[in-house]
Amino acid sequence: MKQTKMISQFTERAKSLGFIAVGFSRPHRPAHFDSFLSRLADRKHADMTWLERNLDVRADPSKLLAGCRTIISLAYPYPNVRHETKDGYRVARYADPSQEDYHLRLKNLGENLCGWIQKDYPESRAKVCVDSSPILEKSIAWQSGLGFIGKNTLLVIPGYGSYFFLVEILTTAALQYPTIKPMAEHCGTCSLCMEACPAGALEKPYHMDAWKCLAYLTIEHRDDIRPALGLEMKRCFLGCDQCQEACPFNKGAPTIAVSMPSADEILHMGEEDFKTRFGRTSLARPGMEKIKSNLRAARS
Repeated sequence: MKQTKMISQFTERAKSLGFIAVGFSRPHRPAHFDSFLSRLADRKHADMTWLERNLDVRADPSKLLAGCRTIISLAYPYPNVRHETKDGYRVARYADPSQEDYHLRLKNLGENLCGWIQKDYPESRAKVCVDSSPILEKSIAWQSGLGFIGKNTLLVIPGYGSYFFLVEILTTAALQYPTIKPMAEHCGTCSLCMEACPAGALEKPYHMDAWKCLAYLTIEHRDDIRPALGLEMKRCFLGCDQCQEACPFNKGAPTIAVSMPSADEILHMGEEDFKTRFGRTSLARPGMEKIKSNLRAARS
């Protein structure tokens, strides 16, 4: 009874901080690990070579934290808002340029929850992971019952959609929680996300070729975007939401927020100006020169 109450209170605490879903699982070999290895072998991860490292940790997430006994998966929403420049160029919804980068914000929220766990388990240790640790976060979240994996390879929460970040808390506390059966896929015969992918990156259900993905090409890929992709970008110069926009689980038209200077102003920024305006936002990861290159492609 005490454990049930603790899990309920933890979930309430997480939701009071803005998380929309909470799930629990034990650390073990992720369900989709073999599929992950197969994609690596087929070079579908493009030149994201860091995905090839720490395979032992990806196979056994408990290696990130000695004595780990529970993984808590949490989903934190980002609104259906399109952040645009004064002249109508935009970034993907996750990359809100009016806020501090989500890694920093969500790490703080995760640490808050770790402190809450430690009150009941004073000898426990914990580690917060936000999108940068070598774990298969979508697979782990699926195992915890958070949602299902859509044909666009993203985790989808029925009743909400896929506009959210994932956070994991690894803890040595052996939390006792109800057994959850992973969620079956809800896509059925729908293939709208695949049809919407502008460059054909979704080759077949649940298989994405990063070499063709605009999100990869505008964020992680160091080279310039090919001018031929300018139209496919649809004025989005960082990331791509087109497969998510087509998904019926993501409901409603977006709100438009003019939260950036014009494209010309960005293109004429120097390093200091760029750092002052975007240095702690998600635009800092690709950096000024990449952002400018993407903008030129989007305008072509």
